[in-house]
Amino acid sequence: MTKTGLRAAALGVALMTWAGAAAADPVHGTWKTVPDDNGAYGHIQVKPCGDKICGTLVKAFDKNGKQGGQDHIGKNIIWDMSANGGGKYSGGKIWAPDRDKTYSSKMELLDNNNLKVSGCIAFICRDGGTWTRVK
Repeated sequence: MTKTGLRAAALGVALMTWAGAAAADPVHGTWKTVPDDNGAYGHIQVKPCGDKICGTLVKAFDKNGKQGGQDHIGKNIIWDMSANGGGKYSGGKIWAPDRDKTYSSKMELLDNNNLKVSGCIAFICRDGGTWTRVK
């Protein structure tokens, strides 16, 4: 390989590494929700969905901490969330399975392991509590 070819290859690897790092958002990962009205909670896998952020229920637990609620596994809990910078997210929706309601929501990354969630339907707002990072 020529010197120019080596430089081009090195630049390509550097750009791919940078692009992967730039695409990662600190909110990506798995989060444990706060208990709902019935004491149940879930693990939500937050990831990119195109240029937005979404989250899927990957595990569900009853009020005793035993796995349950399997009928909701794989369902979208968060969708169309946009990163606003500074650990703040808005413009998306969050579905609350316990109430079967969808809220216009926002999230704020308080630190690497705590995510504040809230949402509204019309003028009725709900504090979704602070979710904690599982991994």
